[in-house]
This record gives sequence, structure tokens and C-alpha cells, in this order.
Amino acid sequence: MNFNSALEEKLPWPDEGVNKYSRGKLTVVAGSARYSGAAVLAALASQRMGAGYTEVITDPSAVNVVRLSSPSLVVRPSDDWKPGELKASEPGKPCAVCIGPGFTGDDDAAADLVARVLKKAPCPVLVDGGGLARLATKKNLHTLAARFTDGLTTVITPHGGEAARLAASLGLPTSNPEKLAAGLSLATQAIVVLKGPDTFISNGKRTECMTAGTPALAKAGTGDVLAGMIASLLAQGMDPLGAALLGTKLHALAGKAAADLYTDISVVAEDVITAIPQAIRIYNE
Repeated sequence: MNFNSALEEKLPWPDEGVNKYSRGKLTVVAGSARYSGAAVLAALASQRMGAGYTEVITDPSAVNVVRLSSPSLVVRPSDDWKPGELKASEPGKPCAVCIGPGFTGDDDAAADLVARVLKKAPCPVLVDGGGLARLATKKNLHTLAARFTDGLTTVITPHGGEAARLAASLGLPTSNPEKLAAGLSLATQAIVVLKGPDTFISNGKRTECMTAGTPALAKAGTGDVLAGMIASLLAQGMDPLGAALLGTKLHALAGKAAADLYTDISVVAEDVITAIPQAIRIYNE
């Protein structure tokens, strides 16, 4: 697929007269006592990808870590927030949720929070990381189907191991990643971004392969960056499949731009965030 010709018009350039809310609000529900950095990476990536307002809901122990990472982030402890506060995405006030980066798969409270966000959020939701651990329960699958029926977008971004665990819960074969992405999409009624050396993006009917990746991205935290980038595009009101395709492409370009400066060996997730503006320029050439 030629990503440039298919998606060039999808770059979310802001119009004259916009404000932070019309540029999109993203609520990042992420981080834990063990993995506070995941919330930071997803949130900072979302800002560089264009979201006008990024709010972070995180474990109380991680609040100060996130606050110190950037003064432009709005940060709240998760025990002072309820999913019922989430607003619907509307023309002129688009919004989305990114949940799961930095969650641990054995955390019952985190699993409950994912279930409640999926049920309550009247806007696009991206589920990543530990938020995927118990997604394939009967209750959550029912919620995902209801979201699809109601016209609400869900995006899930598993790496190979997370996808295999989801597939095992759903009785899906795992030998072919393209078919796995499509199968997971049909089973969960979500757009699937199956991350790997080649990344497969599927809505169940259409599956695309993004082959522009780089080994420089094989570092802890780069998946959190990707989640923040795609969720940012969703928060700006982009077509969901287009957001997933464009987010993965720009993530790969940012990885290559960072590697040009630091080499494949030395790139870390923070470098990828810093390189997002350069990736946008390269993509727009």
C-alpha cells in the first residue's frame, strides 16, 4: 500500500481560529506504581501528534512523576476520577481515550477500570498494554459489541505476545499475523493494530501491512508512544482506520529519524517522541 497517496489528506493540520478544545481532547488513563513512565510517554506523544489538550489519569503514586514530565499536561489521580465524567466526541469538540499503557495484567482494579471506560466512554477508545490482558471476557466482548452497534470506535494495539493471549482466549489461530489481525478485529469489533517488525492494521474487512518499521523501535516504551500517537489522531476526529494507519506510519518514520541521529543501537522511546515533528515534515514532502 502507498500510505502517502492514501492518507496525505489525513494529516490533521489545524485551521485558523482553532482552540485547544477544537483541536481535540485526549484522556490518557495509564501508568501504575511500577510503570509510571508509560503514562508519560503516551501523553507526551499525544501532544507532539497534535492533540490540543491532554489529560492524564494515573495511579496516585505516579502523579508527581507525570506532572514533572511536562507542565502542559493536566494530571489527576485515578482515585479522584470516574469514567462517567467522559464527554461525547462532538463536532468542534472531538475527544478520545487512551487506556492501558503501564497497566499490569494481574491488576484487578486496572481490569475493572478498563471495563468501566469501555462501557461509559461515549467517544473513541484505544486500549493498549496491560489494558488488553482481560479484554476477551464475555462481559467485555458484549461491551465491545455494544460500542460497535452504537457507532463508537474501539482500537486495540497488541504486540505479538498480547495478540497470542487474546487469540487463545478467543480460539483463534495465530500462525498468520495478517489473518490474526483480521480475526481479532471481527471477534472484538475493534480496529486492531498488531505490532511487530511488520505491523498489520485491520477493521475485519480491510487489512493493511505497514512495512516501514525499524529495529530501532524494538525498545521498551515505544509501544506507549504509538498508543499516544494513534489516540491523539482519534481525539482530533480522524477516521479511525486512517488514524491507525497514519499513526503507525509516522511512528515508523519518527523511529528512523531518531536512528539517523542516535543509531539503531541507541534510540530510546523519548527520542521517538522528539522526532515526531520531523516525521510529519518527511511525510508531508
